[in-house]
Amino acid sequence: MKILVVDDHALVRAGLSQVLQNLVDTEPVEVLQAPDCADAFKLAKAHRDLDLVLLDYHLPDMDGLAALAVFGRKYPELPVVILSGSANPSIMQRVLAGGAAGFVTKSGLCDELLFALRLVLSGEVYVSAQFSSDQPGGNPCLPIKPPVFTRYQEAVLRMLLDGCSNRQISDRLQLSDETVKTHISSILRGFGVKTRLQAALEASRWGYGKSSSINF
Repeated sequence: MKILVVDDHALVRAGLSQVLQNLVDTEPVEVLQAPDCADAFKLAKAHRDLDLVLLDYHLPDMDGLAALAVFGRKYPELPVVILSGSANPSIMQRVLAGGAAGFVTKSGLCDELLFALRLVLSGEVYVSAQFSSDQPGGNPCLPIKPPVFTRYQEAVLRMLLDGCSNRQISDRLQLSDETVKTHISSILRGFGVKTRLQAALEASRWGYGKSSSINF
């Protein structure tokens, strides 16, 4: 597993890197570190196999919302969790609406962070428990009826629900990496969302099943 930590404080990056070693038991966790968005984008470009980005909201060269938009545009399938020193509901709402897969405050415990990241890696969206469950967070761009997908797009979608990586989808469906990325982009547009995690949630809402029902 490979995770990119973006924070302008070296001690915070080092501490997070230590905590993240406890994220999974089945494989080692490689943590890449960036002090700003410029370095983060370079690392993301060089490491296309990233599983997750942990992004500080307050960075010297770009705020978290702007950085989130860049990640969403260039790597729509890559989950990004925002880490903020401020427990600000307005910030939380903006980043979730912008496609973040989670929002965690720096005042939280290490166990909360690990729980949040495990949840995100399983395909869910995490919001800190300190925020009221009735916070408005609806996305007005979500479709009011299920989108129509091609046979292969639906197959890709069902494998996303299984938590499959792009490489696994490519191998199983015998498609090129670029074709898989194109199908995922079409799925995101169809659901009116920005991340594959949000697409999986929308697919579940509309009753899509998992890949066991694929029949080619």
